[in-house]
Amino acid sequence: MSYVPAIVIHGGAGTILKSLLTPEKEQAYLSALQEAVKAGYSELTEGHHALDAVIAAVVSLEDCPLFNAGRGSVFNHHGKQEMDASVMRGDTGMAGAVAAVKNIRNPVLAARAVMEKTPHILLTSSGAEEFARMAGLQFEPDEFFFDEYRYRQWQQLKDTQQTALDHSDKKFGTVGAVAIDINGNLAAATSTGGMTNKQFGRIGDTPLIGAGTYASNKTCAVSCTGDGEYFIRALAAYDVSCLMEYKNLSLEEACRTVIHDKLKPAGGEGGLIALDRNSTPVMVFNTPGMYRAYMKEGKTSAIIHEGV
Repeated sequence: MSYVPAIVIHGGAGTILKSLLTPEKEQAYLSALQEAVKAGYSELTEGHHALDAVIAAVVSLEDCPLFNAGRGSVFNHHGKQEMDASVMRGDTGMAGAVAAVKNIRNPVLAARAVMEKTPHILLTSSGAEEFARMAGLQFEPDEFFFDEYRYRQWQQLKDTQQTALDHSDKKFGTVGAVAIDINGNLAAATSTGGMTNKQFGRIGDTPLIGAGTYASNKTCAVSCTGDGEYFIRALAAYDVSCLMEYKNLSLEEACRTVIHDKLKPAGGEGGLIALDRNSTPVMVFNTPGMYRAYMKEGKTSAIIHEGV
């Protein structure tokens, strides 16, 4: 049986207010989303595994300073970037993740290396960095990750105990991708720089399998973005899969149940993207919007403001 290849990506739930977004900045976001989704889709059209597609898309987003992941990661309490990422294959159930890593250019590649080159799932901090060097991954100096806008955000908070999301108007800049390949294999990947001024090695939902990322060929692939603590407590990504597997909900029904019926009443803001084995793209959020794009059958769509 041949499946219809498709990919969905997100650049974070919530949006920068239109009053603060110039036409040039808006076009920059749209172009970045389109470039990333096309990078992932090209892997699918070449017959590669869905894992290759989500990795390619997330690497593209990590290399873009507009998003709170990789190069665009926010500053922590000590004025450094601490990044998290994870990946999961739907066919084998294998997964890998890194958390609180510094100077790794593409944390999602480190997550993949953990999955493929170790018996572990999650490596953290200096140990994960040591492993990444052994795996031959690219590191960059602090200057590579410096962004004036992110720096000003941190300057407003650095002498306080407060943390902030990607933007003051609640844009969650976590990035992610889900894909299905021609053989019906699903995969998911997520990457983030976390919260501005975060302290004590705080880790959110992104590197936690089942919370921020999940994939199973039986059901779906999911990548989340939002208030990480709420997504962790809800096991949000896995819950979508469970609602499909055990209650026979459709992907759309499962996603809306998690985001609108479970997370929102509890105070959890954010959204998720998902794909099922029918190549159905679902992009659900309870915020003013979500930066997102998908590509299927050669057709692409990128949106940064309007809801669905």
